[in-house]
Amino acid sequence: MSVVVSELEDASWHRLSPRMLLIHPVIEIGRALPALVGVFLAGSAQGNGAYWSLIGAGVVAVLSLSRWFTTRLRVTPVQVQLRHGLLRRRTITTARDRIRTVDVTSHLLHRMLGLTRVVVGTGTNDRKGAGRIVLDGLTIQAANTLRDDLLHRSTVDVTKPASSADSGPLPLVELDRRWIRYAPFTLSGVVTGLVIYGFFWRIQGESGVNLTRRGPFRAVADALDRMQTTAAVLVVLGALIVFVAVTSTIGYILAFWNFRILRHAGGTLQVTRGLITTRATSIERRRLVGTQISEALLLRSVGAARTLAIATGLRVGRGSERGGEVLLPPAPRAESERVAALVLDGTPAVTATLRAHSANARRRHLTRAIASALIILAGSLLIWLAGASVWFLVIGGAVLVISVPVGLDRYRSLGHALVDGYLVTRFGSLVRRRAVLGCTAVIGWNMKSTFFQRRLGLTTLTATTAAGRQGYSVWDIDPHDGLALADAVTPGLLSPFRREPPATSR
Repeated sequence: MSVVVSELEDASWHRLSPRMLLIHPVIEIGRALPALVGVFLAGSAQGNGAYWSLIGAGVVAVLSLSRWFTTRLRVTPVQVQLRHGLLRRRTITTARDRIRTVDVTSHLLHRMLGLTRVVVGTGTNDRKGAGRIVLDGLTIQAANTLRDDLLHRSTVDVTKPASSADSGPLPLVELDRRWIRYAPFTLSGVVTGLVIYGFFWRIQGESGVNLTRRGPFRAVADALDRMQTTAAVLVVLGALIVFVAVTSTIGYILAFWNFRILRHAGGTLQVTRGLITTRATSIERRRLVGTQISEALLLRSVGAARTLAIATGLRVGRGSERGGEVLLPPAPRAESERVAALVLDGTPAVTATLRAHSANARRRHLTRAIASALIILAGSLLIWLAGASVWFLVIGGAVLVISVPVGLDRYRSLGHALVDGYLVTRFGSLVRRRAVLGCTAVIGWNMKSTFFQRRLGLTTLTATTAAGRQGYSVWDIDPHDGLALADAVTPGLLSPFRREPPATSR
C-alpha cells in the first residue's frame, strides 16, 4: 500500500510505494543505455545484437527491482531512519531536530504515477551528500505533509492565535518570462553538448564502430573537408553558437518554469521550479545564513546575475541532485539584489559599498594576468614554428592583448565590508561573486599567503562556516586589515592566538 504520514509515525519499518517497481527499471535502463546500444552495434555484425541487448536490459531491470525490496523507512517522534542495500546493508539515522532542508523532486515518471522523491538534509556538511536521507517513492500528498511536519512543526508557535497573515504561505518572487532572454548567456548548453559527446564517445567505445564515418555524420565531415579551413572554422563556430543558445534556452525553461519563492509561517522559505521535473526545496529561515550573487562574464555583460542561498543542509553545485541553493535564476541584477536582501529580512549589506583593496593587490593581478598570457604566447609561438597553423600565433597574441583588462577587472572585483552584522566579500572576473555571510555563522578563520603575496604584503583571509561552500575568502588583503576584520566579525575568537608586545621595564 502507499505510504502516508500517519502510517510512518508508528515507529515501525515501512516500504516505499510499490509503484516504484515500474520506475526503477526504466531509470536504470536509461542509465545503461550507452552500454546497451554499444552491445547492440557490436553484436549486429554477427546478427544477434538485439538478442544480447535484450538480455542486458533484462539483467539491469531485475537488479533495479532489488532497490525497492531492500529499502525500508521509519519515522519516530525524534528520528527519521532509512535502511537500504542488498549486499551491503546501511542504516542512515537523522535526528528530527537536526533537519534543516527538505527537497521534493518529481520527474515525469514520478508525476505520471503520483509519486515524488524527498531528500532530507541536515545541518552537517552536505556537499557530498553525507547524512542525507533520500526517500524515492512517496506519494505527493505524503511528501508535502511530511515536509511540513519535519520543518514547520518546530517553527510555528501553536500558542499564537491564527490570523489572516498566517493562513497560508506568502509569495515573495515569481518568474518573469522576460528573464528567459538571459538564458543563452548562461552557456549551460555547453554542458549539454559535453553530455551528448560523452554519450556518442561511449557508444563508440562499447561497440568498436566509428560512427563519424556512417550516415549523416559522414556527410557532414565530408562537406567540411571540401571547405577552406577558414570557412570550415566559421561554420563550426556558428553551429556551436546556435546549438549552445538553443539548448541553454531550453534548459532554462525546463529548470526554472513556474519558479517562485514562498514564505511559510515561522519563516521557512520554499523554492519551487521546473516544467517536466518539478522541484520544491524548503529552507529553514534560521539556517539561511547568507546569500551570494553570482555574475558570469556573459551574464554581467547584459546586466544579469543569479542569486544563491548560503545555508546548512544544502548540496551546492549543479545537476539534478544539487542546485538546491538557487534563490533566483539568471535575472536582472537589480532583481537579484532585491531578492537577496528580501530573504535576509531587508539587510542593506547586499548593496553596501565595499572597501577597495590596495595598489599592491592591483599590481599582483596585473602581473599574474600578463605572465600567464606570455606563457601562452610562448607556447603558441613554439607550435607555430613547428609548422602548425598561424591561428595558434594569432590566438596567443589575442590573449596577451586582453590580459591587461582582465587583470584590471579582477582587481576591481575585489572588495569587502562589514555591514549590519554581515561579512561581505567580492572577488572573481570570469565569474564575479559577492557573498553576504552572517557573522554568527563564522566559526573560524584561515590566513594563507603565497610566496608572491608575502613579497607584496598581502594575504587571503577565509571565513570558515558550516554553510554553503564552507569557506568565503577576502582575497589579497593587507594582513593587519585582515586581522582587524576578523576581530570585528568574531570578537575575541583570535585573542588566544595573538601575541601581545612585551611590557617595557621602567
